Amino acid sequence: MEKIKSFQVDHRKFGVGMYISRIDGDIVTYDVRMVKPNGGTYLSSPSMHTIEHLFATFARNSELGEKVIYVGPMGCRTGFYLLMRSDNHSENIKLVKDAMKFIEEFSGEIPGCSEEECGNYLEHDLDAAKKDIRAILSSLESYTVDRLEYPR
Repeated sequence: MEKIKSFQVDHRKFGVGMYISRIDGDIVTYDVRMVKPNGGTYLSSPSMHTIEHLFATFARNSELGEKVIYVGPMGCRTGFYLLMRSDNHSENIKLVKDAMKFIEEFSGEIPGCSEEECGNYLEHDLDAAKKDIRAILSSLESYTVDRLEYPR
């Protein structure tokens, strides 16, 4: 079998940030990396689960909601994939930045966090999620489109 595109990126050469993972027709897959790959620190499952619920809820309710295809965690627990039907990269960076600010300021009941709405509704940690988004939020403060390419 051919090696998939995400396994062809040298994970030793990049850290926290947002990158274009691939473009398939009109769908752009963004790699929203929240911790350094293989850096020894990873997102906990409860934190990732909470970030997923809040990130997806925010993105799908934003003005770009119709263009959001998917928001989901990476199995390696270092970040998230965001699939967009839009190649307006500046707008998409802003969406991620605004979503992380939303998480940072969020209080109350996590959306979709009940037994009938979620397959693992007891495994959430809002405090850890708020802590875990700080690095990407800081990184995105001055992020520009020219930084979306993986370092070579």
